[in-house]
Amino acid sequence: MRAVVQRVHTCSVSVEKKIVGSIEKGLLVYLGVEKEDTEEDLRYLADKTFGLRIFSDSAGKMNLSVKDINGQILVVSQFTLCADTRKGKRPSYNSAASPHMGEQFYNLFVDALRERGVKVETGVFGGKMSVKYTNDGPVTILLDSQKLF
Repeated sequence: MRAVVQRVHTCSVSVEKKIVGSIEKGLLVYLGVEKEDTEEDLRYLADKTFGLRIFSDSAGKMNLSVKDINGQILVVSQFTLCADTRKGKRPSYNSAASPHMGEQFYNLFVDALRERGVKVETGVFGGKMSVKYTNDGPVTILLDSQKLF
């Protein structure tokens, strides 16, 4: 399971020009599910995302989590994070989960974050979405449950 986590001032996701999810200060999380992922991968990534200390404290050091700042999270499914580009010019998505598994894990990931008491908004799984955000920093973190990077 892979995620790109961005610290944002504001963020919204639209489908067919209609906003389906929006947040104020917090995290934009793009989530990719791979076919070999397990619930252990899901728990690891949810814990890591929720606990990331990437918000500045009063001394200006990145020491605070999204919970510490009473932030929000917007989660957007993105199977393209599972791309393998090591061979040729066209990405391979052979490691990506099936749509059924991907949606199931996506929903479980969102639920795991909500259970921690943070407001979580979402895009539409499998939908053609437009994401608008203002990155704060910019701060962008790559997460992989297999710790490949």
